[in-house]
Amino acid sequence: MMADDHVPTDAIRPGLEFVYTASADLADPVQMGRTPDGSRRIIPILAGLVEGPRIHGRILSGGSDWQLLRSDGVTVADATYAIETQDGAVIQIRNRGLRHGPADVMRRLAGGDAVDPATYYFRTVPEFIAPVGPYDWLNSSIFVCSGARYAASIRLWVWRVI
Repeated sequence: MMADDHVPTDAIRPGLEFVYTASADLADPVQMGRTPDGSRRIIPILAGLVEGPRIHGRILSGGSDWQLLRSDGVTVADATYAIETQDGAVIQIRNRGLRHGPADVMRRLAGGDAVDPATYYFRTVPEFIAPVGPYDWLNSSIFVCSGARYAASIRLWVWRVI
């Protein structure tokens, strides 16, 4: 065993820096139906807000989340949308991840009930394409996100891995 094969020390262990909270209104899902890899649906993203220590703005309409519900009950999210910052920069986001939990919790969530986000797993990895300038830092880091789904909206908390 090499000396470098141990658990990372605090000096190199990744940390998290909070970036923003986002909330968005969603349209009703467009059901595509069953496919060979599971049931698919499209959820249009209508509009929303982004608020954080280094970025403030709004989520532009026109984005959507192309979801796959796998046979094991896991929902695979693949959302692409854009935000416009307070100072006019437009930033593209592709946010991919997983949502799952106990069957009864997921049934309640699908039925539009208010469900505590701590009772299910909803994690994603957002990727940003930002214009050169004050938001260029978004292009050069890895980000992780926790989410909460509501009947007609979503809430996301985003951190930069440092």
